[in-house]
Amino acid sequence: MLGNFSYCNPTKLYFGDDSLHYLNEELPKYGKNVVLIYGGGSIKKNGIYDEVIKILNENEKNVAEISGVMPNPTVDKLYEGVETARSHHADFLLAVGGGSVCDYAKAVSVSVNCDEDPWEKYYIRFEEPDCETLPVGCVLTMVGTGSEMNAGSVITNPATKQKIGHVFADEKIMPKFAVLNPQYTLTLPHYQMVSGIYDIFNHICEQYFSGEDDNTSDYISEGLMRSVIHASRIANKNPQDYEARSNIMWAATWALNTLVSRGKSTDWMVHMIGQSVGAYTNATHGMTLAAVSLPYYRHILPYGLQKFKRFAVNVWDVDPSGKTDEQTAREGLASMENWMRELGLVMNISELGATEDMLEGIADGTLIMPGGYKVLEHDEIVAVLKESLA
Repeated sequence: MLGNFSYCNPTKLYFGDDSLHYLNEELPKYGKNVVLIYGGGSIKKNGIYDEVIKILNENEKNVAEISGVMPNPTVDKLYEGVETARSHHADFLLAVGGGSVCDYAKAVSVSVNCDEDPWEKYYIRFEEPDCETLPVGCVLTMVGTGSEMNAGSVITNPATKQKIGHVFADEKIMPKFAVLNPQYTLTLPHYQMVSGIYDIFNHICEQYFSGEDDNTSDYISEGLMRSVIHASRIANKNPQDYEARSNIMWAATWALNTLVSRGKSTDWMVHMIGQSVGAYTNATHGMTLAAVSLPYYRHILPYGLQKFKRFAVNVWDVDPSGKTDEQTAREGLASMENWMRELGLVMNISELGATEDMLEGIADGTLIMPGGYKVLEHDEIVAVLKESLA
C-alpha cells in the first residue's frame, strides 16, 4: 500500500434478529426529545414502527415524527425536517428505514443549528458544519447505501435537477449506532432488493477500479464482491433465505464504511452519472447505477486494463489462458453483465425514463471526479449516456 491515511469509524453496530432491543442501551445516552424519522409508512404495516415506539415510550422519550421521507430526499423535505426538529428542541434523531432515511437524518443533523441555507452550504459549496450537530441513530430496514456507518448524505433539488452527495469529513456526523436486523429486509419487493444489491456491488467497484499498487484494500474488496455475488444468487431465487440476506446486509455496511478506500484513490463516476440520471428521472438509485455501469467501464477499461483483468480473474473466475489481457478483461465485464441480467436489473436509462433530449442536461449535472483511471470530459459523459440509452 502506497497511500497515507487515517481511519476512524465510531459507529457502533448491533447485528442480528434480536438487535432492536439494544435501543434500550443506547437511548438513555441522549436527551429526552427524540425525532423519529421514517419513509412512506411500510414500517407501520410490518410492525417495526410499533416496536420502536414501544421502546421509545419505555425510555420515557418525548417523540416527534418526520414521516414521508422519499427514496430521493428533496431539499424541501430537508427544510421541513429542520423546522420539525427545531420546534421539538430535538436532542436526538432516530432514523428507521433505508439509506435515504439515514441520509436524510444526517442532513437534518447538520442543518438544525445552521444559520445558512444548508443546500447552498453543504451541497453547493461542500462546506463542513461549523455549528452544533444532532446525534443520529439508525434502525435499518433496507440495505444498499451503507449510510448506517458513514458520514455521507445525498439530497435532491428537483428545481435545479441536481442530486448531490456530501461525504462529511468529521466522523461526528456518522450515526452513533445502527441496528441491523436482516429480518426487516425480508419483506422488500424484489425490485428494491436487487437494486440495493447492485448499489452494494457498485460501491465496492467505485473504490476498486483505481490505483496500480498492491493494496490490501483491493483484496478485501474482491472478497466482498464474491460474497455479494454468491449471496445475491441465493436471495434472487429465495428472498426469504435469512443467511443470504444477512450476508448481503453485512456486506453493504462494509462496502461503504470507508474501510476499503483506505490507502488509495477512488473513482465514483458511476455514482455521479447515475445520480444525475436520478435527478432527471427520480429513478431508484441502484437502478441508475446498473444502467450506466457497463458503458462506463467499457469506456475506461483501456486505461485500467490490468485491474479489469484482475477483476475478471479474481472475482469472476475467468481463465486467462490463451487470451490477451483485453480479452480476459472484457470477459470479466461480460460475466458481470450476465449476473446483472440474472438478477433482473435495469440495463438502460431509457427504461428509467431518460430520453435523448435529456442527455446534455444530465451530463451538465454530472460532477466530474478525479481518482479513477480516466478523468472524463463532458463529451465522454454524453457518449457513455448515449450507450446507456439502448
